[in-house]
Amino acid sequence: MTSMARAPSGDVRLAAADVAIAAQLACLIEASAPKPGNVSPGRHFSDARYEDFLASAAAIGEPMAGAGTRPVGVTVRLAVEATARWTRSNINLGIILLLAPLARAVLALKGVGSLFPDGHGKKAPDPLIRDALRHVLETTTVEDARDVYAAIRLAAPGGLGRVEAQDVAGEPTMTLVDVMRLAADRDLIAREYTTAFDMTFLAGVPALERARGEALSWDDAVVETFLSLLAAAPDTHIARRSGTAMAVEVSRQARAALAAGGVRSAAGRRAIDDMDRGLRDARHTANPGTAADLTAAAIFVALLGGGWPDSRDARATGGGRDAATR
Repeated sequence: MTSMARAPSGDVRLAAADVAIAAQLACLIEASAPKPGNVSPGRHFSDARYEDFLASAAAIGEPMAGAGTRPVGVTVRLAVEATARWTRSNINLGIILLLAPLARAVLALKGVGSLFPDGHGKKAPDPLIRDALRHVLETTTVEDARDVYAAIRLAAPGGLGRVEAQDVAGEPTMTLVDVMRLAADRDLIAREYTTAFDMTFLAGVPALERARGEALSWDDAVVETFLSLLAAAPDTHIARRSGTAMAVEVSRQARAALAAGGVRSAAGRRAIDDMDRGLRDARHTANPGTAADLTAAAIFVALLGGGWPDSRDARATGGGRDAATR
């Protein structure tokens, strides 16, 4: 990673560049895992290829690096604009909406950044990040909402429809967190803004850290995390495009796949494959996109807490020399 300041405790404070790398890496890891109903290597949509997700991951680096120096809404707008220069702008809108306040919160910790582990098993405590996140969300402004509305209009996600109050086609008159409260009953990402990211911190991060702690590969750990999030709540991206009944049914399938063992058993993998085949249609109307976005947020938090293996891990497994020379 880039150079980082040593904290008095012996931990290391993340620099802005490290937060940007963690955001990019979270997007790459999430997109690369074979999550049912989603794009992954060799499994493209007619209007979105895996390479589009790689480009969008790279594009958000600079906006996320500056998240600590600008309002949340500006970071969201800049990240969507950067994505639009490289690929379809609606590839990563949900991820950007989740990562922007998290990045600002992490960079606000102790003035310069969060605590990165020093190799002795320490990690940035999630309550510390959430406290900073609550402050970021509670202090959003009407200007933040205007910038986010502009970003949403540019991304032009499908299935939004129209609402009577604070519709994104117009100009908001409420703060960003307040307009998110209006949408919380129909959009899980909006609900995250109103709960200080309950799904991310109480479902996504624990599932991912448990899976990685039990030696699952990144691909398997991400698929298990995705299924856990999807099982916990119907995907609102599916609900917008195909109705609540379909979203509830897909959540039931996720629970059934996990009950069969998920990525940890042959029966579970067959259930995941069957689920994937059933979710694919020409218009991707059953794509669990919100669960995928929440998975990326969970990965981001885990990476900021030291979830990425470094050279010490490679030496511990005897893989240091080969890994360095490949």
